[in-house]
Amino acid sequence: MTGGLVGSVTPLADRFDLALVDLDGVAYRGHEPIDGAAEGLTAARSRGMRLVFVTNNASREPESVADQLTELGIAAQASEVMTAAQAAAQLLLTRLPRGSKVLVVGGAGLVTAVRSAGFEVVHSADDEPAAVAQGFAPEVGWPQLAEAAYAVGRGAWHVASNLDLSLPTARGFAPGNGSLVGAVRAATGVVPDSAGKPSPTMYDMAVERAGARETLVVGDRLDTDLAGARAGGYVGLHVLTGVSSARDDVLAAPGERPHLIGADLRSLLVAHPEPLRGPEGWWTVRDASARVLDGRLELGRTATTSVEDEVDVVRVACAAAWAAVDDGIELDPTSVPELATGLQHD
Repeated sequence: MTGGLVGSVTPLADRFDLALVDLDGVAYRGHEPIDGAAEGLTAARSRGMRLVFVTNNASREPESVADQLTELGIAAQASEVMTAAQAAAQLLLTRLPRGSKVLVVGGAGLVTAVRSAGFEVVHSADDEPAAVAQGFAPEVGWPQLAEAAYAVGRGAWHVASNLDLSLPTARGFAPGNGSLVGAVRAATGVVPDSAGKPSPTMYDMAVERAGARETLVVGDRLDTDLAGARAGGYVGLHVLTGVSSARDDVLAAPGERPHLIGADLRSLLVAHPEPLRGPEGWWTVRDASARVLDGRLELGRTATTSVEDEVDVVRVACAAAWAAVDDGIELDPTSVPELATGLQHD
């Protein structure tokens, strides 16, 4: 698998038999639907694509997640949900025997996952836990973070469900679990282990559970969803409905680059043209073109009349920029404009 964009001459839902779909910023935003999500996933299913929803959010149980998806028009069962809480519990099992005490800082989803893995859940550092499992929940505050810090300071193993610094909500971006984990790390000086994306652990668990011929990872964050795809050797689709922007794609580090780019989940239903390199360093996708000259990105065409036009501009900009960087050319970030602004949410 190359470090650049790939193409697909057939719709993605016809090529891949399993999609690992992120939730926040992809299937929904907070408790609000995302345009095209229900339409894209329902149609993809009708073509034979199976879905597993893989989320770094460890606060909720799979049943609750499935219920929310169903209410938003995306039929789902608890068995189709894989959470970072489940991955954290599996990580704990790699070092601790069942029956060990684990101080859980987080919501019901993490408590259930840790308990189901055979551990004794405690809530105080004075219970002498062998580990601290920390995941996001809106109710987590100073008292819980303090208990975690006391336990980690006394030698407990610190396991974070994920390290996302921000969490997309209907009102904007709020502090995520990584920000709360950072408070414990700052207090103790101990770097936690993480079970969530960008580690491919959850992807591997989901594929093993579902079985698949060819798997597609779908996400909105380059530093978690798409980095996890690269790390696990999966093809990753970046949809422009969440945290990372089209400009972020162009400036992405090699380990965080998507393989495919789409406006939203309806991009599962279409073919994806592969950028082609032509004369004088120009890269093209249909009518869009871009190149890097003297370290600066040049776009051959910026006027767009459709969603696919805008995405094509992003594709060629990425192809040109990544090729230049991989050839040792330093790309001037000020030459990279905001792209596909008509596709991104407020």
